[in-house]
Amino acid sequence: MPFLSEGVHGYSCICQPGYTGSYCQTPTVFSFETVGGFLHLQTPLLGAETYFNITLSFRTVLKNIVLFQRGSEGVTLSLELQETHLLLDLRSDPQPVATSWTLTLPQDVSDGEWHTVEAVLGEGTLLLQLLEPCQDGDNCGATAQVETVALELESALQSTFVGGSNEGGGSGSFIGCMRDLFVDSQLMVPEDWLSSSVVNVMQGCSHHDRCLSGPCENHGMCVNLWQGYQCSCLRPYVGQNCAEEYITARFGQEYSASYAVFTITDQLESDALYLSMFLRTRKESGLLVLLANSTTEYLQMWLEKGKLMVQVNNLKTLMGKSVVNDGEIHFVGLAIKEGMMTLQESDHEFGATDVQPVSVRFEDVVYAGGLLDGQETSAFGGYFKGCLQDLQLNGRKLEFFPLDASVMSYRPDRMVDVTAGCTSDDSCSKNPCQNGGMCFSLWDDFTCNCPPSTAGQHCEEVRWCELTPCPPQATCRTLNQGYECISNVTFQDNTTLVYHGNGLISRHLTSIVFSIRTRKHNAAVLHAESESDFVTVSIQDGFLVLELLSGPSSSSSLSPVTLRSPRSVADGEWHAVELLMASPWANSSQWIMVPLDEKDEPTISDSMTGNLDFLREGVDILLGGLGPESGWNLIGCLSNIEIGGIVLPYYGPAEVRFPRTQKEKFNKLSEEPVQTGCAGDVVCEPNPCLHGGICDDHFNLFQCFCLPGWGGDRCKLNTNTCASNPCQHGYCIVQDLSYSCACESGYTGTNCEVKVDICAGHKCANGGTCLHGFNSYSCLCPDRFTGPYCKPPNLPVSICGDEQQNYTCFNGGNCSDSNMMCDCLPGFSGHW
Repeated sequence: MPFLSEGVHGYSCICQPGYTGSYCQTPTVFSFETVGGFLHLQTPLLGAETYFNITLSFRTVLKNIVLFQRGSEGVTLSLELQETHLLLDLRSDPQPVATSWTLTLPQDVSDGEWHTVEAVLGEGTLLLQLLEPCQDGDNCGATAQVETVALELESALQSTFVGGSNEGGGSGSFIGCMRDLFVDSQLMVPEDWLSSSVVNVMQGCSHHDRCLSGPCENHGMCVNLWQGYQCSCLRPYVGQNCAEEYITARFGQEYSASYAVFTITDQLESDALYLSMFLRTRKESGLLVLLANSTTEYLQMWLEKGKLMVQVNNLKTLMGKSVVNDGEIHFVGLAIKEGMMTLQESDHEFGATDVQPVSVRFEDVVYAGGLLDGQETSAFGGYFKGCLQDLQLNGRKLEFFPLDASVMSYRPDRMVDVTAGCTSDDSCSKNPCQNGGMCFSLWDDFTCNCPPSTAGQHCEEVRWCELTPCPPQATCRTLNQGYECISNVTFQDNTTLVYHGNGLISRHLTSIVFSIRTRKHNAAVLHAESESDFVTVSIQDGFLVLELLSGPSSSSSLSPVTLRSPRSVADGEWHAVELLMASPWANSSQWIMVPLDEKDEPTISDSMTGNLDFLREGVDILLGGLGPESGWNLIGCLSNIEIGGIVLPYYGPAEVRFPRTQKEKFNKLSEEPVQTGCAGDVVCEPNPCLHGGICDDHFNLFQCFCLPGWGGDRCKLNTNTCASNPCQHGYCIVQDLSYSCACESGYTGTNCEVKVDICAGHKCANGGTCLHGFNSYSCLCPDRFTGPYCKPPNLPVSICGDEQQNYTCFNGGNCSDSNMMCDCLPGFSGHW
């Protein structure tokens, strides 16, 4: 800045912050780059009325540090940052009473920017002031009245530590930069300091935000520490850069019974309980964690149906909301505080429930994965199978495999079959995929890439029907583990099929279902017997009849059951029926006949008998008759008969493309093939209907539709030969077995169907033209001819007129000059 003094021009330098000297050539900036650095300054004794003041500018990103500490001999004046806010503290500790005064400012000054602060003590006033930056309206200053009479300030405040405290150590050490440090209004220039008073203090100010390079891995949050950084790691990660994680404990590898036991070796100073961990499993049930003291088990956490379950003090139970046995990693936690229990699954808390207070005490035991006794463990669904990681109890870690001995954690007293890591079972080693499926391992699971036409987790469900295993005339029905070929078949008088149960039928056989079509009034449909047990389904006098006796032979309460259909079924139409036990779960019961295609009410037996379980194995089941010589063989059609829902097949192994793989089945023992479809005898060839009657096939029965005049079963009887009005244009006359027609005029033919041409055979001569009339004709004659048939005239003829008009006068008539008329001889008249 220029100036004029006593006629002499000159200038002076107004220095920017951080510089001093006549030419601003001396820097005042210095920095603390490591923990434990400080600057120790000694100031001369001042008078009691002198102000003690320190002014400085600083920049830092640390939240809790010491800017300076001044004093000794029981009196200290210190300026600090506490949670980013300035705090000035004056404290004296003389006996017998200690006194202190504290001033704070609300601004956040840990933002890495320069801030200038002033601290003053004098004339009974303590002042703290943020000089810059300070916006208008901000609360940038604070004062307090202090009693300094008893304090020997001039001697106590000679020693000043900048960037640390006189206690030394790294706690609260300042990391950052300072400049323009004034102590009692004296500028402290770095180049003037004695080396003995400086520890880890550098001239200048360099700052590099280490967080810009993103050193924290696994979503850890980076905290800028001026010349360094610190990573705040998310669970379960640890380490300087969150690159490590707590070692996962694997339980139940290859279905082993594994568990770990921890003992609480100190007193946790908390009346609350916080338990949390990461888990991964595919098992629906199993014990996770159990806490016990010397007398009781007071907390249990386990899995049930894939959900988290917690019980406290053997009373209150809380269930999780989500299924966690999906093979994914889930964070779960439990909090019990102030009589309330809550569960945590991932980011969701729920289930606040009142409970009695619970606290963890010295020498309590923590079980993870199971208990020592397997039977006791089974009460919680057995041993846990899966992985646990970062198990924590009230903030203390229960490390299955410790990372660092210096970390405060509980170590296991005992571990059984617990391994490090979270490796999967080799689920494909047992070849779980059937029918040529290819196995791919998942964590503790597998998936099968199934060939076409197969399905299910193990490719065990073959979609047999897509492989067209049945003959063309049959329909394929897919079963749980196999298939059946469904079709109707035709039974002739010599067809009887024999079946056996395969010995693997475990279900109770309590029903018979089928459809039938026949005209035979007496025939056996199904029959089987074993010692005193028997079942017969037959047609008797056209009615469907069930006869059944089964159950213990010594039981006197059982008697044969007989059921009869309410109407005849021997009418050539299809009839569906279901025969079933009224109480299929009972050893004996009434039986019911339910017509499935009629409006008739079900028929219920009066007596009781057992089920059809005697057909499961070793019994001949006859279908369609009782044998070739019995005379009771069925003539007609049957659908597949189902006994207890199991089909009696019509096709043997040689007639289908693939074996029937279902466990429960009946096997056909008869080798002769069946006649598929439903077809009766050919009853209309040759045509049995006479006199042109039309034959209609009604399944083993024909019906003749006779022409008019004929009747009877075969159209043999003449009824009325004129009933059909055969004479089209005439009158019918009955003549024994025939008729004749009297035709109307103009018609002829046997049935008067031909119209007569009246001019056919006309008598018009000499070129005359026949003209049709009603029932007659007339002749149009040429010149010189006349009469009805154009004969030559007997009298002379006169030709009259000219080239334009001419006419002829017959019978001697003469031409006339008027009106083109003839003058006739006596006895004749007319124009001509």
